[in-house]
Amino acid sequence: MADRDYYEILGVGRDAGPDELKKAYRKLALKHHPDKNPGDKAAEEKFKEAAEAYAVLSDPDKRARYDRFGRAGLGVQPGFQGFDQEIFADFGDILGNLFGFSGIFGGGRRGPRPGSDLRYDLEIELEQAATGLEVPITIPRLDRCGTCRGTGAAGKEGIVTCPTCRGRGQVAFQQGFFTIARTCGTCGGSGKKIVKPCPTCRGEGRVRTEKTLTVRIPAGVDDGMRLRIAGEGEASRDGGPSGDLYVGLHVKAHARFHRDGSDLHLELPVSFARAALGTTVKVPLLGGGEQEVELEAGIQSGTTLRLRGKGLPALDRGGKGDLHVTVHVATPTSLSAEQRALYEKLAALDGETPGERGLFDRVKDIFN
Repeated sequence: MADRDYYEILGVGRDAGPDELKKAYRKLALKHHPDKNPGDKAAEEKFKEAAEAYAVLSDPDKRARYDRFGRAGLGVQPGFQGFDQEIFADFGDILGNLFGFSGIFGGGRRGPRPGSDLRYDLEIELEQAATGLEVPITIPRLDRCGTCRGTGAAGKEGIVTCPTCRGRGQVAFQQGFFTIARTCGTCGGSGKKIVKPCPTCRGEGRVRTEKTLTVRIPAGVDDGMRLRIAGEGEASRDGGPSGDLYVGLHVKAHARFHRDGSDLHLELPVSFARAALGTTVKVPLLGGGEQEVELEAGIQSGTTLRLRGKGLPALDRGGKGDLHVTVHVATPTSLSAEQRALYEKLAALDGETPGERGLFDRVKDIFN
């Protein structure tokens, strides 16, 4: 490896940033890891090369010296120099989750794990999304046992230090060319062993309960949003913090109003005669009430009017959106004898005769 450039090993340019370096090393480490290539010396060497290259290029001081003087600027002999423990701290998902071990070089016991997060789906009306509300919800979950206070043991004498890992939570063993610490199978990483279980939770440290919470939903929430309530998830199994509760919001579709962010859209039907003559109409508002709007004579179907500030509260910028009212001129589908006579007279005044493609046909063409 003496003649190979570190940038070449990782397959990146000399201007690569920290994220690009990390991504390149992650890819190579996953590909050439000894656990995936047992007995393959070539893969093992490539794994070592990638680790050495990343150890240098991820350190700003070492990288600067390497860029200026090459390997001579690092003050080390060419070849594999061993693994930097900080590298493995950056890539616990490669060396932990994928290959089943949680520490390197006999690392210390893992800290308490947090409890599981919970999700609650809540359906609300569009009117409620507009005003906000407070709603009680009942959550089934695992809470810390009140009898043993979460230890799972019946008194202090019911729990002892794990004899396998001696309280460390991990056991060390040799694999390939370095030492690994695996989570202790006896205590599950807690470092303790229960010899006399709590009679209430039977050693679990948690009991199943239901809790009622009041959730405050702010005005302006949209469909698909989540509210996070810290610490209201399930209790930890080994004394860590509780998980969080995520409330997923589902805003029901409205029969009349269509939502677009903080704006609302509404179709307003208007008769042919009123559209031709002009009129005053009452536009319904979300949540109740109406606003009068003047329609000019001859207004065309598809014309959109904007009522400022009559939409929904805008969570991201404050204020309110607008209500967009689209006029829909309705063509009559059935006429009384008197109405037909009047429309025929209107057609005649326009220079049309019944049966010709005139007023009615042109109106139908517009809407079909």
